[in-house]
Amino acid sequence: MTSQFPPLIVMGVSGSGKSTVGAALGEALGMQFIDGDDLHPRANKEKMAAGHALNDEDRAPWLEIIADRIGAELADGNPIIVACSSLKRSYRTLLTAHTPSAVFVHLNGSREVIAERQSHRNHEYMPNSLLDSQFSTLEPLQEDERGVLADLTQTPDEIVRSIKKDLTDRYVG
Repeated sequence: MTSQFPPLIVMGVSGSGKSTVGAALGEALGMQFIDGDDLHPRANKEKMAAGHALNDEDRAPWLEIIADRIGAELADGNPIIVACSSLKRSYRTLLTAHTPSAVFVHLNGSREVIAERQSHRNHEYMPNSLLDSQFSTLEPLQEDERGVLADLTQTPDEIVRSIKKDLTDRYVG
């Protein structure tokens, strides 16, 4: 399967809708979707489930797993979208070192909007109490990074349409 779109990494804080938007985007663009949460080592899941935020040392092996998976899928000719918080620029740099063509899709919203969304879900190992640590870690995309912003005040369908248009306008051609 080939795609006109580059590999995509759907990023944002917990509760921003990475899995929902990533899966819908994969369907709309004809690309495989992988939820990066599924690739967390067991120790990371246990730490978060206990209410403790991950640090850079915890995230490093997870990011390597994600980068390796993206590379393997691309090597097999599979266009891919991965949900991965990618909160810090250093994390995004690690991912793009393996896949320079990757584009980040930042699901961007206020703490209030995301807290409201989180109040309606129960994540397997990411308690809502860690939202503040996610926002304190978040380093927004910079102008020199390949990426698009998505406004979380829109519906998922509107977000997907907007992302598709932005990607087409900026990265397909």
